[in-house]
Amino acid sequence: MATITSQTRSTGPATRPGTAALLAAGAVAGPLYVGVALAQALTRQGFDLTRHPWSVLANGELGWIQVTNLIVTGVLVIAFAVGLRRVLAEGRASRWAPRLIALYGISLVAAGIFRADPVAGFPVGTPATTTVSGHGMVHLMAGAVGFVCLTAACLLLARRFAPTNRAWAIWTAGAGIVFLGAFVGIASGAGSRTTIVIFVAAVLIIWTWFTTFALHLLRATR
Repeated sequence: MATITSQTRSTGPATRPGTAALLAAGAVAGPLYVGVALAQALTRQGFDLTRHPWSVLANGELGWIQVTNLIVTGVLVIAFAVGLRRVLAEGRASRWAPRLIALYGISLVAAGIFRADPVAGFPVGTPATTTVSGHGMVHLMAGAVGFVCLTAACLLLARRFAPTNRAWAIWTAGAGIVFLGAFVGIASGAGSRTTIVIFVAAVLIIWTWFTTFALHLLRATR
């Protein structure tokens, strides 16, 4: 806790009405996204966690659930970014980390609006194809921008927290790097079961970090 509390403001913007709600939005974002995505992954016919990335859940009759999941999660992340700017003490990280996290939130909204292309086997009956649609390309670009932004935010925050808690800094930087590396692997087009499983693990890691970070900030400002 010393790592977080020593880097936050105890007065001023941190005490504005609504700051706690903004930080709470960040704590809710991860469990919401992961919970809704996993529930679909385990129940929708034809979906295979070892073959299909979660983004393709936006296709089919029930695709609106994942579309909504992405958009709502993105809005929650943007709200958290506003709260983060209020509570972080002055410095490079206090200016840029909230902006980068907000861009990640925007990328999630864009990824929901511009759906990923279906993949072989999902929705049921989808044949193998190498064609990428316009909306599929925008989805990939949004993901690439968002993942780079979140990784950059993690590295900035890790540097900020390093003087007070090395373990937290390593956890923050590591989560961001693993997340970006896993995305590069899946975006390379390999599409192997290994790259998809690694990507799912990386998503769980980054959202675990995001949630714990938001909870620490929320507790530190009370």
